[in-house]
Amino acid sequence: MQISIWHWAIVLLLIGVPVFFAVRSAAKPSQNPAGLVGFEGWLLLLAIGQCLAPFRTLAELFSSSEGYQQLMLLPNGPLAVCGEIVLLLAFAVLQVVVLFAMLRRSPRFKRLFLYQWIAIPVVVALDAVWTSTILSAPISQVLAGEALVALIAGFVLTGIWVAYVYKSVRVRNTFGGAATSEVVTAS
Repeated sequence: MQISIWHWAIVLLLIGVPVFFAVRSAAKPSQNPAGLVGFEGWLLLLAIGQCLAPFRTLAELFSSSEGYQQLMLLPNGPLAVCGEIVLLLAFAVLQVVVLFAMLRRSPRFKRLFLYQWIAIPVVVALDAVWTSTILSAPISQVLAGEALVALIAGFVLTGIWVAYVYKSVRVRNTFGGAATSEVVTAS
């Protein structure tokens, strides 16, 4: 599949416009920074995405069932399929852990969200190496085409959210920022 300049322009537009507005709104000083607490604004969008993330991973797992059935017929195919299923389930568990940290407003959320972002290429790389090794296929055959483009796009978009999580006053206040340290020092 050939990717034209128009595809890149659409991707840039889809990524660039939200990033522009996120950076612009983050650059404006708030009139009342202490009032920026809770799941509102950009943090609400992040929360919705985090709630849907485990379901998306499980949907990806179930949508691959036809491919898994084809792999099961190959020598060592069942082992390759089991390895991929274990990796995807482990990633879904990580997403659920991050989700619960977010819903509990845990100060660990920011770090766990970062780990989740780092886990995206790690899971894909481990899966590619595992499948390539078990099936004796070149990695270039395992990682090809649209799957690689989707991985890169997902990694970049999640990276933008990671940057938001580490820069946002609302995130800092919601997940144990200044308000929590004031309570801790006051008691």
